[in-house]
Amino acid sequence: MRTCLITDDSRIIRKVARRIVEDLGFQVEEAADGAEALSLCAAAMPEVILLDWNMPVMDGMTFLRRLRSLPGGTAPKVLFCTIETDPARIAEALDAGADEYVMKPFDGDIIGSKFADVGLAA
Repeated sequence: MRTCLITDDSRIIRKVARRIVEDLGFQVEEAADGAEALSLCAAAMPEVILLDWNMPVMDGMTFLRRLRSLPGGTAPKVLFCTIETDPARIAEALDAGADEYVMKPFDGDIIGSKFADVGLAA
């Protein structure tokens, strides 16, 4: 089964994203911050990661940089899901290794389209 890790400090965002991603045929794991997500990735690398930028403990950018340095850490597609709209911040995320960028709020059509853009079409 295809796997997705949803990393966001908002339980509501994780719940909404879970429903969308499961409807796309993915098994879902959840993490409330980057540190928890890094531990999950070290145990079993997911195929795709939906990643919030601003989180406690470890933010999305720190997580992304550490993920990409792990064995197998270049494999997952990473989609930043955030309210950050500054083009410089978007460029920073893409330069750090994100594959795509999703603005909050999002819906199933947007997530499905972004998954397709990074080669994860159902």
